[in-house]
Formats: sequence, structure tokens, C-alpha cells
Amino acid sequence: MIQPVAVIGAGPFGLSTAAHLRARGLPVRVFGEPMISWRDHMPAGMLLKSTPAASSFDAPQPGHTLADYCTAAGIPRLVTDEDIIPVETFIGYGEWFQQKLVPRLERVRVVSVDRRPGGGFELKLDSGELFTARAVVVATGLSGLAHLPPELAGAAADGPTPTGPVSHSSQHHDLSRFKGRELIVVGAGQSALETAVLAAEAGADVRVVSRGRGRVAFGAPPWQQPKLRPESPFGRAWSLWALSYYPQPYRRLPEGARHYLVRRVLGPLGAWWLRDRFEGKVRVSEVDRIVRADAGAGRPAITVLASGGETRELAADHVIAATGYRVDIAAMDFLAPELRTRLAVSRGTPKLGAGYVSSVPGLYFTGLPAASSYGPVMRFVCGTEFASPRLARHLAAAHG
Repeated sequence: MIQPVAVIGAGPFGLSTAAHLRARGLPVRVFGEPMISWRDHMPAGMLLKSTPAASSFDAPQPGHTLADYCTAAGIPRLVTDEDIIPVETFIGYGEWFQQKLVPRLERVRVVSVDRRPGGGFELKLDSGELFTARAVVVATGLSGLAHLPPELAGAAADGPTPTGPVSHSSQHHDLSRFKGRELIVVGAGQSALETAVLAAEAGADVRVVSRGRGRVAFGAPPWQQPKLRPESPFGRAWSLWALSYYPQPYRRLPEGARHYLVRRVLGPLGAWWLRDRFEGKVRVSEVDRIVRADAGAGRPAITVLASGGETRELAADHVIAATGYRVDIAAMDFLAPELRTRLAVSRGTPKLGAGYVSSVPGLYFTGLPAASSYGPVMRFVCGTEFASPRLARHLAAAHG
């Protein structure tokens, strides 16, 4: 019996990769709940920052874009840069894509992955099943990678929790629970600003605390984008165009430059359509840094260093850290310890070669864990256009 390829994860990158592998005739087993991060870890009422053109999963055949889904579902087509995508529509699109192109999805969790002495990998599922795969694609998205800055850890002794003094933005689906309460949101990116807006609209008293270079700002609307620069999914700029359509040379850059660009390019910036809902409704404290956080009597307070050098204390009923995600192989505990030690890593992220293969033959990573090798576009759904066909082609040639 031919051993299958295992794809772990059923978000945009996992589903897109699986569709390309199936189109090549490879037996594939795909594990996970479809779109679970989007369904369970994004706030209700959220709107996507990305444009419709940047929000389709790459497919091996036409007819499976976001616009195609809208037509099939009988809802208004989302096609122009001025169209805004509700998260519920995007989740519906992902589930439709899965039903069309990855119909035999297995809604179980992979407990462990390890190398077999004779080649291939042994996987264990939470159902108790053990099986062998010829190759493994890790497409677990943001799962387990939520980042809490160390300066906030003092108020979260047991880690961020929705009911504790400090939480992470990924832990909240219903922000109406903060109605009538004081809330601090730490961060200046879209997640922070939209979380703050949704909580304020639900009746919370909200303050955004932005740190260092992360000043609160919003992008220009489509009609104000410069016309003489090349168009990319993220706006008009030569750098964005190159990073979007030519990620292949990115992994040749020096290590420090790659990690810097992943952090800084397409960094903290609110969507153009969020400005009117934010300004005048949410207070903002722009500080040089957060010194520490404490949680006396369950009410958190953060000490900040202002630009003038003085320290201030800001208190609230709860603090949400909208501080993003950080890839760390050590956090991917479904990978066996021996397998993790064999992986070549760079600042906690896997070093990937051509075709998204890691230093362990047959083990591939796509999506966010690939960003340090292939650039910031891997943080976004439109990165599937580059990643999925290339990964599938490399895997088919090496293990077909």
C-alpha cells in the first residue's frame, strides 16, 4: 500500500496545499477542524483587513476563489478593493473550499509525529490510530503561537487566560463580556485596533497602549493609493510587489535581514475603514515601553515609560495583549522531541529550502512558520498562491 502524505492543519494553507497534492494524484490525509482559528479565535463582528483579491486560497483549478464562493452562496460578490469581507463570509468560503477540494478531511488531532528508522514518519492521532506517512506538511497556522511579551507576564503568573487579569487577543470571540468594564488593549496593529473598536462598541471603556515604534496609524483608502507604483495584494509599492510575487530569493538574504523584514514590513497599521470607528471612541496612550505589569487584588496595572522619561501607571479591569504570534518549534509539541532536535532552526523558526522542505527530508512547513524563509507574504492568505503549488511540486518529485 502506498503511504499517504499527511497534512496537519485545515486552515487556508493546509487546505490549499492538500488541494494541490490531491490534484497531482498523491494520496493525502488531512487532519484538523476546518478554519478553526478563524471560527474560534477571531472576534465576532471582525472584518478582514485584506482585500478580496488577497483573500482567496490558491487552487489547482479555476472556480474556487472567494468571488466564486459568493456566487455559489448567493451573496453579494466581493471583488473590488473597497469591498470589505466579514469574517463569517471568509469562514464560509473556507468550509466551501474544503468540501469542494478536500472532501475527506479527518476532524481529529495529530498527537505526535516522529521519524521511522526505515524512512517516512509515524503519526499518532487522538483517536488512538497509528499510521505511517511518506511525508508530513505542517500547516497549523497560529495554533499555539500566541505571544505574550515578558513585561506583561508579571500580571499573568499562569499565562494569559480569558478570565484572568491578562489575556491574549486570540482568546476572545465574544467581546461583549467587557460591557461596562475598563479595558486596556496592548498593541497597535489591526488586531489591537479592531479588538478595541469592537469592545468599545459593545460598551467597554477602552484604552489602547502602543509601544515603541508601534504608533497608532491607519492605511490610506484604495482611491488614495499612489498610481505610479506596481500593485500588490497589500498596496502599491515596489517593495510590497517584490515580496508578494518573488519570495523565492528571500531565503538567500542574511538571517538578521530576513527576521527584521518579517517583523517590520506590513507592520502595525489599521485598515483604512476602521479609522472612523476608532477615533474619538478609543483612548490612546503611545509610550516608549511597558516597564512591568502587576495584578494586585485581581485588577491589573501596567507601568509605562512615557516619551518624556517619566513613568505612569495605567490600571483597568482587564488587559488584552494584542501582541501577535511568534513561531517557536519548541511550542509545536506534537513533533517528537528527537525530531525537533534534528530540525535546523533560526531564532526558533525552521530553516526551509526549496519547496518549503525542512532540514529533515520529507518534513515541510507552510504558512507563518515559513515566513522567516520566504518573507512576510507567508503571514497572509495570498501567500498560498506562491507556497502551495511549489510545495506540492517539490513533494511530488521527492516522494511521488
